[in-house]
Amino acid sequence: MNHPNSLMYTSEHEWVKIEDNIATIGITDFAQSELGDIIFLEFPEIDESFDEGDVFGTIEAVKTVSDLFMPISGKILEVNEDLNDVPENVNESPYENGWMVKVQLDDDSSTDSLLNSESYLKLIS
Repeated sequence: MNHPNSLMYTSEHEWVKIEDNIATIGITDFAQSELGDIIFLEFPEIDESFDEGDVFGTIEAVKTVSDLFMPISGKILEVNEDLNDVPENVNESPYENGWMVKVQLDDDSSTDSLLNSESYLKLIS
């Protein structure tokens, strides 16, 4: 299973990549493998704001629907519209083509609750 060291993770199986105060967020390779074939995703609106822990969307697989939890506080800048047509990108490429949203971090947003790859691997093993 692939869990890049350069990313941060949540116990709810989202990954976070922060560059220049913008967080790119998706679900982990472990999460997509547990869900199975992804068939539909529901995303928030651009400019919608969320606090850490808020539900920001849903992900539907063949046999289940799961909430997506915001790992940091911020405002939605972009959603991966490609996933509307090719939701299987989440399964095939969770860290590249399967990203879900880009978020402008709030000034007071903290990454203290995020896990490094080693801690995340311990969580899922």
